[in-house]
Amino acid sequence: MSLIEVVDDGAVRTIAINRPERRNALSFGTLVQLREAVTEARAKAELRAVILTGRGGAFSSGADVREWAEKKAKGERGGDWVGEALQLIQDVFEFPKPTIAMADGAAAGAGLDLALACDFRFASARARFICSYTRVGFSPDAGSSWLLPRLIGIEKAKRFVYTGDSWTADVALANGLITEKHPAETLEAATMTFARQLASGPTVAIGLAKSLIDTAHQRSFPGALREEQRAGRICGQTQDHREGLKAVNEKRQPVFVGR
Repeated sequence: MSLIEVVDDGAVRTIAINRPERRNALSFGTLVQLREAVTEARAKAELRAVILTGRGGAFSSGADVREWAEKKAKGERGGDWVGEALQLIQDVFEFPKPTIAMADGAAAGAGLDLALACDFRFASARARFICSYTRVGFSPDAGSSWLLPRLIGIEKAKRFVYTGDSWTADVALANGLITEKHPAETLEAATMTFARQLASGPTVAIGLAKSLIDTAHQRSFPGALREEQRAGRICGQTQDHREGLKAVNEKRQPVFVGR
Protein backbone atom coordinates (compact mmCIF):
# COMPACT_ATOMS: atom_id res chain seq x y z
CA MET A 1 0.00 0.00 0.00
CA SER A 2 1.40 3.38 -0.99
CA LEU A 3 1.78 5.75 1.93
CA ILE A 4 2.57 8.69 -0.35
CA GLU A 5 1.24 10.19 -3.56
CA VAL A 6 3.52 11.39 -6.35
CA VAL A 7 2.10 13.76 -8.96
CA ASP A 8 4.13 15.30 -11.78
CA ASP A 9 2.96 18.54 -13.38
CA GLY A 10 5.43 19.36 -16.12
CA ALA A 11 8.78 19.99 -14.45
CA VAL A 12 7.27 20.11 -10.93
CA ARG A 13 6.86 17.00 -8.78
CA THR A 14 4.54 17.00 -5.76
CA ILE A 15 5.32 14.37 -3.13
CA ALA A 16 2.47 14.08 -0.63
CA ILE A 17 2.30 12.01 2.54
CA ASN A 18 -1.08 10.28 2.35
CA ARG A 19 -1.93 9.07 5.84
CA PRO A 20 -4.67 11.54 6.84
CA GLU A 21 -6.09 9.09 9.40
CA ARG A 22 -2.77 9.36 11.28
CA ARG A 23 -2.26 13.07 10.54
CA ASN A 24 0.49 12.00 8.13
CA ALA A 25 2.67 10.56 10.87
CA LEU A 26 6.02 9.30 9.66
CA SER A 27 5.99 5.54 9.96
CA PHE A 28 9.08 3.59 8.91
CA GLY A 29 7.40 2.63 5.65
CA THR A 30 6.48 6.25 4.96
CA LEU A 31 10.09 7.33 5.42
CA VAL A 32 11.28 4.65 3.01
CA GLN A 33 8.75 5.65 0.34
CA LEU A 34 9.53 9.36 0.76
CA ARG A 35 13.24 8.70 0.29
CA GLU A 36 12.55 6.62 -2.81
CA ALA A 37 10.44 9.42 -4.32
CA VAL A 38 13.06 12.07 -3.52
CA THR A 39 15.84 9.91 -4.96
CA GLU A 40 13.86 9.30 -8.14
CA ALA A 41 13.14 13.04 -8.51
CA ARG A 42 16.83 13.79 -8.14
CA ALA A 43 17.67 11.42 -10.98
CA LYS A 44 15.04 12.70 -13.43
CA ALA A 45 16.49 15.61 -15.40
CA GLU A 46 13.02 16.67 -16.54
CA LEU A 47 11.96 17.36 -12.92
CA ARG A 48 13.28 20.77 -11.87
CA ALA A 49 11.39 21.57 -8.64
CA VAL A 50 9.72 19.54 -5.87
CA ILE A 51 6.84 20.30 -3.52
CA LEU A 52 6.55 18.30 -0.28
CA THR A 53 3.16 18.25 1.38
CA GLY A 54 0.63 16.18 3.31
CA ARG A 55 -2.94 15.20 2.47
CA GLY A 56 -6.04 15.66 4.58
CA GLY A 57 -5.37 18.78 6.65
CA ALA A 58 -1.92 18.13 8.09
CA PHE A 59 1.63 18.41 6.81
CA SER A 60 3.00 15.78 9.21
CA SER A 61 2.56 15.16 12.93
CA GLY A 62 6.08 13.72 13.12
CA ALA A 63 7.15 10.27 14.20
CA ASP A 64 4.48 7.58 14.30
CA VAL A 65 4.71 6.89 18.03
CA ARG A 66 1.79 4.46 17.82
CA GLU A 67 3.81 2.28 15.45
CA TRP A 68 6.77 2.49 17.86
CA ALA A 69 4.58 1.39 20.80
CA GLU A 70 2.91 -1.45 18.91
CA LYS A 71 6.20 -2.88 17.66
CA LYS A 72 7.78 -2.55 21.09
CA ALA A 73 4.84 -4.38 22.67
CA LYS A 74 5.27 -7.19 20.15
CA GLY A 75 9.04 -7.28 20.62
CA GLU A 76 9.62 -6.22 17.02
CA ARG A 77 12.41 -3.93 15.88
CA GLY A 78 10.60 -2.33 12.94
CA GLY A 79 13.66 -1.03 11.11
CA ASP A 80 16.05 1.79 11.82
CA TRP A 81 13.52 4.63 12.04
CA VAL A 82 16.02 7.20 13.29
CA GLY A 83 18.59 6.36 10.63
CA GLU A 84 15.96 6.49 7.88
CA ALA A 85 14.55 9.80 9.17
CA LEU A 86 17.95 11.45 9.38
CA GLN A 87 18.84 10.32 5.88
CA LEU A 88 15.53 11.64 4.52
CA ILE A 89 16.13 15.07 6.08
CA GLN A 90 19.63 15.11 4.62
CA ASP A 91 18.38 13.98 1.20
CA VAL A 92 15.86 16.84 1.13
CA PHE A 93 18.33 19.43 2.41
CA GLU A 94 20.96 18.43 -0.18
CA PHE A 95 18.48 18.06 -3.04
CA PRO A 96 20.08 19.89 -5.99
CA LYS A 97 16.84 21.44 -7.22
CA PRO A 98 14.45 23.90 -5.54
CA THR A 99 12.20 22.43 -2.84
CA ILE A 100 9.05 23.87 -1.27
CA ALA A 101 7.17 22.56 1.76
CA MET A 102 3.43 23.22 1.47
CA ALA A 103 1.73 23.08 4.87
CA ASP A 104 -2.04 23.18 5.14
CA GLY A 105 -2.18 22.04 8.75
CA ALA A 106 0.18 20.94 11.49
CA ALA A 107 3.91 20.34 11.04
CA ALA A 108 5.30 18.91 14.28
CA GLY A 109 8.48 17.20 15.45
CA ALA A 110 10.18 15.40 12.58
CA GLY A 111 7.41 16.72 10.31
CA LEU A 112 8.55 20.24 11.17
CA ASP A 113 12.16 19.22 10.50
CA LEU A 114 11.16 17.92 7.06
CA ALA A 115 9.63 21.31 6.25
CA LEU A 116 12.71 23.12 7.57
CA ALA A 117 14.96 21.09 5.26
CA CYS A 118 13.20 22.57 2.22
CA ASP A 119 14.31 25.81 0.56
CA PHE A 120 10.94 27.49 1.12
CA ARG A 121 7.80 26.98 3.20
CA PHE A 122 4.33 28.03 2.02
CA ALA A 123 1.55 27.72 4.58
CA SER A 124 -2.18 28.21 4.84
CA ALA A 125 -3.79 30.35 7.51
CA ARG A 126 -4.69 27.19 9.45
CA ALA A 127 -1.15 25.78 9.54
CA ARG A 128 0.59 25.19 12.86
CA PHE A 129 4.29 24.66 13.55
CA ILE A 130 5.16 22.78 16.73
CA CYS A 131 8.50 21.86 18.28
CA SER A 132 6.90 18.87 19.97
CA TYR A 133 10.15 17.29 21.19
CA THR A 134 10.16 19.42 24.33
CA ARG A 135 6.59 18.41 25.15
CA VAL A 136 7.67 14.80 25.61
CA GLY A 137 10.92 15.58 27.41
CA PHE A 138 13.13 15.06 24.38
CA SER A 139 15.63 17.18 22.50
CA PRO A 140 15.46 17.80 18.71
CA ASP A 141 16.78 14.78 16.83
CA ALA A 142 16.03 15.24 13.12
CA GLY A 143 17.93 18.35 12.15
CA SER A 144 16.04 21.28 13.68
CA SER A 145 18.85 22.20 16.10
CA TRP A 146 20.95 22.97 12.99
CA LEU A 147 18.25 24.24 10.63
CA LEU A 148 16.22 26.49 12.96
CA PRO A 149 19.01 28.87 14.08
CA ARG A 150 20.09 29.40 10.49
CA LEU A 151 16.55 30.20 9.49
CA ILE A 152 15.22 32.33 12.33
CA GLY A 153 18.27 33.12 14.49
CA ILE A 154 19.68 31.57 17.65
CA GLU A 155 17.56 33.33 20.26
CA LYS A 156 14.24 32.74 18.48
CA ALA A 157 15.21 29.13 17.87
CA LYS A 158 16.00 28.60 21.55
CA ARG A 159 12.71 30.13 22.64
CA PHE A 160 10.74 28.01 20.18
CA VAL A 161 12.51 24.80 21.23
CA TYR A 162 12.72 25.44 24.98
CA THR A 163 9.00 26.25 25.29
CA GLY A 164 7.69 23.66 22.84
CA ASP A 165 5.45 26.39 21.46
CA SER A 166 2.83 25.98 18.78
CA TRP A 167 3.18 28.79 16.25
CA THR A 168 0.29 29.88 14.07
CA ALA A 169 1.03 30.74 10.45
CA ASP A 170 1.00 34.44 11.40
CA VAL A 171 3.56 33.95 14.16
CA ALA A 172 5.67 31.71 11.93
CA LEU A 173 5.63 34.35 9.18
CA ALA A 174 6.55 37.14 11.60
CA ASN A 175 9.50 35.10 12.86
CA GLY A 176 10.76 34.13 9.41
CA LEU A 177 9.89 30.44 9.75
CA ILE A 178 7.71 30.42 6.63
CA THR A 179 8.08 32.16 3.29
CA GLU A 180 4.46 33.01 2.50
CA LYS A 181 1.00 32.58 4.03
CA HIS A 182 -2.11 32.07 1.89
CA PRO A 183 -5.77 31.22 2.44
CA ALA A 184 -6.28 27.46 2.43
CA GLU A 185 -8.29 27.61 -0.78
CA THR A 186 -5.48 29.34 -2.73
CA LEU A 187 -2.44 27.74 -1.07
CA GLU A 188 -1.90 25.02 -3.66
CA ALA A 189 -2.24 27.42 -6.60
CA ALA A 190 0.19 29.93 -5.04
CA THR A 191 2.71 27.21 -4.24
CA MET A 192 2.48 25.70 -7.71
CA THR A 193 2.90 29.11 -9.35
CA PHE A 194 6.12 29.68 -7.41
CA ALA A 195 7.32 26.13 -8.08
CA ARG A 196 6.77 26.58 -11.80
CA GLN A 197 8.71 29.84 -11.71
CA LEU A 198 11.64 28.06 -10.04
CA ALA A 199 11.36 25.09 -12.40
CA SER A 200 11.62 27.39 -15.41
CA GLY A 201 14.95 28.79 -14.21
CA PRO A 202 18.52 27.67 -14.97
CA THR A 203 18.41 24.49 -12.88
CA VAL A 204 22.16 23.82 -12.83
CA ALA A 205 22.96 27.38 -11.74
CA ILE A 206 20.22 27.34 -9.09
CA GLY A 207 21.48 24.02 -7.72
CA LEU A 208 25.04 25.33 -7.49
CA ALA A 209 23.83 28.56 -5.87
CA LYS A 210 21.89 26.48 -3.34
CA SER A 211 24.99 24.48 -2.44
CA LEU A 212 27.14 27.62 -2.18
CA ILE A 213 24.67 29.32 0.16
CA ASP A 214 23.97 26.26 2.31
CA THR A 215 27.66 25.51 2.87
CA ALA A 216 29.03 29.06 2.99
CA HIS A 217 29.45 28.94 6.79
CA GLN A 218 32.00 26.14 6.36
CA ARG A 219 34.42 28.34 4.42
CA SER A 220 36.46 31.51 4.75
CA PHE A 221 35.70 34.36 2.38
CA PRO A 222 38.63 33.46 0.09
CA GLY A 223 37.41 29.87 0.17
CA ALA A 224 33.93 31.04 -0.83
CA LEU A 225 35.37 32.95 -3.77
CA ARG A 226 37.20 29.84 -4.94
CA GLU A 227 34.01 27.77 -4.72
CA GLU A 228 32.12 30.43 -6.66
CA GLN A 229 34.74 30.27 -9.39
CA ARG A 230 34.45 26.48 -9.51
CA ALA A 231 30.66 26.73 -9.78
CA GLY A 232 30.99 29.41 -12.45
CA ARG A 233 33.13 27.14 -14.60
CA ILE A 234 30.38 24.52 -14.48
CA CYS A 235 27.66 27.07 -15.29
CA GLY A 236 29.72 28.39 -18.18
CA GLN A 237 29.46 25.04 -19.93
CA THR A 238 25.66 24.82 -19.76
CA GLN A 239 23.12 25.35 -22.48
CA ASP A 240 21.21 27.65 -20.12
CA HIS A 241 24.18 30.01 -19.77
CA ARG A 242 24.48 30.27 -23.53
CA GLU A 243 20.74 30.89 -23.79
CA GLY A 244 20.88 33.52 -21.04
CA LEU A 245 23.62 35.49 -22.80
CA LYS A 246 21.80 35.23 -26.11
CA ALA A 247 18.53 36.44 -24.57
CA VAL A 248 20.22 39.45 -22.97
CA ASN A 249 21.73 40.49 -26.30
CA GLU A 250 18.43 39.95 -28.10
CA LYS A 251 16.52 41.88 -25.38
CA ARG A 252 14.08 39.05 -24.61
CA GLN A 253 13.27 36.69 -21.78
CA PRO A 254 15.46 33.54 -21.72
CA VAL A 255 13.96 30.10 -22.17
CA PHE A 256 15.93 27.81 -19.88
CA VAL A 257 15.88 24.05 -20.31
CA GLY A 258 17.61 23.01 -17.09
CA ARG A 259 20.94 21.88 -18.50
